[in-house]
Amino acid sequence: MNRFVLNETSYHGSGCISIIPEEMKNRGFKKAFVASDPDLVKFGVTGKVTELLEKANIPYVLYSNIKPNPTIENVQTGVAAFKESEADCIIAIGGGSSMDTSKAIGIIITNPEFADVRSLEGVAPTKNPCVPIIAVPTTAGTAAEVTINYVITDVEKKRKFVCVDPHDIPIIAVVDSDMMSSMPRGLTAATGMDALTHAIEGYITLGAWELSDMFHIKAIEIIARGLRGAVNNDPKGREDMALGQYVAGMGFSNVGLGVDHAMAHTLSAYYDMPHGKACATLLPTAMEFNAPVTGEKYREIARVMGVKGVDEMSQEEYRKAAIDAVKQLANDVGIECSLKGVVKEEDLHQLSIDAYNDACRPGNPRECTVEDIEALYRSLM
Repeated sequence: MNRFVLNETSYHGSGCISIIPEEMKNRGFKKAFVASDPDLVKFGVTGKVTELLEKANIPYVLYSNIKPNPTIENVQTGVAAFKESEADCIIAIGGGSSMDTSKAIGIIITNPEFADVRSLEGVAPTKNPCVPIIAVPTTAGTAAEVTINYVITDVEKKRKFVCVDPHDIPIIAVVDSDMMSSMPRGLTAATGMDALTHAIEGYITLGAWELSDMFHIKAIEIIARGLRGAVNNDPKGREDMALGQYVAGMGFSNVGLGVDHAMAHTLSAYYDMPHGKACATLLPTAMEFNAPVTGEKYREIARVMGVKGVDEMSQEEYRKAAIDAVKQLANDVGIECSLKGVVKEEDLHQLSIDAYNDACRPGNPRECTVEDIEALYRSLM
């Protein structure tokens, strides 16, 4: 049996944030807890939504104690702030950091027996849907607005843990490319390659099936055509990436990922490396490792990424062509696929153990050992 969980409602297109006050009123929400990271508040991105609330006379409280790799402490202070706010819904504005923090807050509020944030790791047996979340992404990468996953950093234990819970999915996703237009070039590139990683890993993961394949192969196509333009702040490229990353999220949220994400989570936990950059750095190497067990799927990846003549290629040729196309896209948007100067030799073995134990690793299509993961890290050092 296969299960698919998606948002109750999603809005797409330039300017669609204007629907938020109407949705709140129609659903009977009286006060919003707006969760957004401090930079978005500082540069006025969050204000695009809060101004709409003010004009509609909808009260709100702003919570911005959120780090790029959100921590247990961010969640705990957020839970306390939500209780004090007397809000009845959450508006999460930002990238994965804001949305992941909001999901954890919302789950704990309605399932107080999980107040120990660490108890949410893995597939936690929560009983109640989280506080209603309206998710407004400002990056085109994580797709946290449509997934049942969130990731929290345990600073004390120097690790990230993945939480998977159908009760955490936002009821509304508002995917407005205008909210992404202020992303700097480097962040656009990194988050875009993260979205491509979601699509490719989701396409080849052990849990993949026909319905998820439909989403993932289309997402690869949209991202491949849109990312270069988005990095140059072309409106059409921004729109493509807003859609492509969401479509990838519709798929991978329901079937899982693989070793790339397992290794990327660990890099972020150890070195505070931005998640998108970590995923992008690892993607071609992870694809090379997994190629022997992917059947004909790399041919379709190569095809939708614009490689010509794939039907005349041998299996070895089209697999190489798919990997080369990914490498070329990474290069074109300024992503260096190297961990030189990042990973410390003395950390390498434990880093590899932690990546092996990450919740994403079992979904990898090719069985991998701690030694395999260590060799993959080392190949990029």
